[in-house]
Amino acid sequence: MSNDKKVERITDMEKDFAQWFTDVCIQAELVDYSGIKGFFIMRPYGYAIWENIQNVLDKKFKEGGHENVSMPVLIPESLLQKEKDHVEGFAPECAWVTHGGDEELPERLCVRPTSETLFCDHWSHVLHSWRDLPMLYNQWCSVLRWEKTTRPFLRGREFLWQEGHTLHATEEEAREETLKQLDVYADLCENYLAMPVIKGNKTDKEKFAGAVNTYTIECMMHDKKALQSGTSHFFGDGFARQFDITFTDRDNKQKYPFQTSWGLSTRVIGGIIMTHGDNNGLVLPPKIAPVQVIVVPVAQHKEGVLEKAQALYEELKALGIRAKIDTSDNSLGWKCAQYEMKGVPLRVEIGPKDIENGSCMAVRRDNREKTSVSLSELETEIPRLLDAVQKGLYDKAKNNLDKNIRPAYSLEEAKELQENYGGFVKTMWCGDLKCELDMKEKAGMSSRCIPFKQENLGETCACCGKKAKHMIYWGVAY
Repeated sequence: MSNDKKVERITDMEKDFAQWFTDVCIQAELVDYSGIKGFFIMRPYGYAIWENIQNVLDKKFKEGGHENVSMPVLIPESLLQKEKDHVEGFAPECAWVTHGGDEELPERLCVRPTSETLFCDHWSHVLHSWRDLPMLYNQWCSVLRWEKTTRPFLRGREFLWQEGHTLHATEEEAREETLKQLDVYADLCENYLAMPVIKGNKTDKEKFAGAVNTYTIECMMHDKKALQSGTSHFFGDGFARQFDITFTDRDNKQKYPFQTSWGLSTRVIGGIIMTHGDNNGLVLPPKIAPVQVIVVPVAQHKEGVLEKAQALYEELKALGIRAKIDTSDNSLGWKCAQYEMKGVPLRVEIGPKDIENGSCMAVRRDNREKTSVSLSELETEIPRLLDAVQKGLYDKAKNNLDKNIRPAYSLEEAKELQENYGGFVKTMWCGDLKCELDMKEKAGMSSRCIPFKQENLGETCACCGKKAKHMIYWGVAY
């Protein structure tokens, strides 16, 4: 891969994957560092990727009947303290406001790490009858978590996300909602971001603070590490009881509603980078790329080239394709390297010989395959090539996932597989916390999920030899 490298400012991923990732984030102009550790500036190109993801999800949420709301950024400490497990889970990451101007506040205010308590407080005021249910809310916002180790997209102290919060009259409805939103995330990742997922249930140790069940989609990065890319939580009626949220049901009795929350953040952009990128930079799936096609004139100083390139660009835009044209005086080599680094899925070149032949040259970003396209067939051929890039990226990522999942039948074998190959290791598990902690301590892997698609790898737990309850995935995660 490094033999045809064009961007020397990007470290080879084989040499230092972490540095490669940071280099791509900076050189592809996705982010910049701010003056405060762990706070990153999302530049226009990076934000445009998030906007495209946002547009996909927002449409899906609204189709499901959800409405967007906006909650305050600050949470009174007394409100946060109402749900014991929840506050304990987030306490190490909380940032506190203690002064308003020069005056010390009578109560500390937490800068929201998540908004469950705010929604609960609101619902305790506005929910009255079964006729008010379900309440289906979503919020687009930023949250603050005081992470010790920070990296662009993956571990920022402030990051953008969406957080859905819903209330339901019955447990069945709430559980259905929890799994429905997990499927929305899986659909986004697989069909838009070209990132194959494993769907499953988090263990009690790994579930969200205060949740009854946490469901997750787990993705595998190019370096075979896991990335938790979206989670959906079923809370039961625990939060409702703590916050005294009640409603009068059809039988005229006071009842507690059942609650869910679910979230996906800009860390998924880190997932796109680490799933598809190469030593020349970003490789973006066409469905979320800010620029799907870059038009590059060849020998643009020659008569008629710029005009034809401009006409080609206008035609692509009219087809609904997110296109851009580069008529700058930079060299052709610079332009090719620049748009490769920025991950533009398709580069379309047009020069004097192409014009003579009534064609243009399309170059795929994912495999650099060149295709001569007749100008009379742009309407069908360019979308076909974009679809081919999208499918090619998914197939490559799916192959990386499938070939790097290995079964193990003992803790020692699991450790050996992780040390030698990386990836995911699947074993049978008894469900005991001690075995989960042993796997972490002795094999260096955390539980990723108990997959919905179960396999029977035997009757006994790989860690302790007792009767197994589940098949589970283990891995090293970001």
